[in-house]
Amino acid sequence: MADRPAYLKNLKSESVVQRVINCLTDGMISGELKPGDKLPTEPELAANFGVARTSVREATKILTYMGVLESRRSEGTFVSSGFQESMIDPMVYGIILNKGDDFDSLMELRELIEVGILQLAVKKEDKEGLDLVKNRLEEFEAAIAQTEDVAQAAFQADNAFHDAVSALCKNTLVSKIDSVVRMLTYSVRWETVQTMIDTGRGEELLEAHRKIYDMLAAKDLHQIDERIRNTYFLDALDREEESDKT
Repeated sequence: MADRPAYLKNLKSESVVQRVINCLTDGMISGELKPGDKLPTEPELAANFGVARTSVREATKILTYMGVLESRRSEGTFVSSGFQESMIDPMVYGIILNKGDDFDSLMELRELIEVGILQLAVKKEDKEGLDLVKNRLEEFEAAIAQTEDVAQAAFQADNAFHDAVSALCKNTLVSKIDSVVRMLTYSVRWETVQTMIDTGRGEELLEAHRKIYDMLAAKDLHQIDERIRNTYFLDALDREEESDKT
């Protein structure tokens, strides 16, 4: 009898559905299962793993939902050939559910992503992409100068500006992760913009974005960590409020 792949081990004594998921994942990590490979049939997997077909079916459903596997009617189940946006969903839900207890970690992630994006953008940027960032900056300036719905306009302009910066990286995965992080920090970013506008500090908000554009245009990332951190105005405003109370 030919040797079975290592990932097709007997799971009779283990927690079944999660262990099936783990074994299939191990097969992908080791290279025994490659992108585009067809999985053995459900009965074959169940027999090899030594588990019920229902456990295999549940495990493959979960991995399909996550975008790791794809089911093709009448053909079978295959390892996905590339990145699927749904792969990021479990991480998103986990962060959302844990966000209230781990806000500082989320903000550290935001800073790490923004710094990394600027570093990669400087390496890959082109004139056309940089011109788009400049156009988005001008739209931001126009939004600040509005007389009605300024906060909403500024918030939309902020998102468009960061989309343009992220696009400079020419990396769809980076852009997706950036989009996820900005989605997770939506409420604090909105509160920041609204507070800055309501307190007459719109120009200060705009100036922070000008500095980001200037860094990109000059390809000068000196003090990038500090400059990114200084765009988190809500923290500064909170400190001001605390000092006013004392």
